[in-house]
Amino acid sequence: QPVAIAGRTIARSFWGKAWCDNLEAYSDYANRLPRGRTYVSNGSVVDLRIDTGQVRALVAGSEVYRVEVDVQALERAPWQAIVKDCSGQVSSLIEVLQGRLSKAVMAIVTRPGQGLFPQPRQMKFRCSCPDSASMCKHVAATLYGVGARLDDEPELLFRLRHVQPLDLIGQVGAASVAASPDAHGALAGADLSALFGLDLGEAPAPRVVPPPPPPAVGAGARRATAKAAPKAAPKATPRRTVAASELLARGIPRHMIQSWLGTGVLVATAQRGVYRTTAQTDTRIAGYLARGVGK
Repeated sequence: QPVAIAGRTIARSFWGKAWCDNLEAYSDYANRLPRGRTYVSNGSVVDLRIDTGQVRALVAGSEVYRVEVDVQALERAPWQAIVKDCSGQVSSLIEVLQGRLSKAVMAIVTRPGQGLFPQPRQMKFRCSCPDSASMCKHVAATLYGVGARLDDEPELLFRLRHVQPLDLIGQVGAASVAASPDAHGALAGADLSALFGLDLGEAPAPRVVPPPPPPAVGAGARRATAKAAPKAAPKATPRRTVAASELLARGIPRHMIQSWLGTGVLVATAQRGVYRTTAQTDTRIAGYLARGVGK
């Protein structure tokens, strides 16, 4: 699972940029970070895996070095404060699950020392290289690689800090939805059965009435009709559909399904909890499961 950087920018999304901004606020490591940026940009992070409280990487230098970063769980009190401060901001929370944030929630989750992003004292670095510094260039490259990975999978930040993004949704009641001026617009494009785990049932299929049989005609008329009839157009290959229950069974979480609906990886259909696949769907599912984030 290498980190591939397209262009000169390591991260493009809010999540990725915020991670890198937090990293660059570590003044104690200012002399190591530029080398780390060069390494990750050159494709030296040949494998990167993010799990609960752990980052593991292989970084190519004069040889391939093994990097391990342990990240402390976000303590209960600051996480509860984040949840409380986000309570009732329904449209912003839906954007969280889709990998986007409003400015209000942005300020909450990036609070220095109290937000989702870890401080240096909350991490332990290890690298198999001979450099005795606590953060060597291989560790710095790994941390920048995390920022790049968050572009595509922002939910990994919550996993890394031992918290659940759905805790934020759990604080929102029906009254909050009604009170939010943006709630109706935000919810209109959301598949609620996938987003909140509600069993809304499937919409009944429309009843199809077969057309009446054609009237009987003589042999001469049949031959004339056959000559006059235009050639039938080739049948289009039907697009494949996939159900939310199938994706969940394969290890794709609900917030990832909702994110893919918002970015066009999946397309909603008239049937609740059933989506049409696109050219990206199989690739994104395989990539998500290969990284182990669905386990």
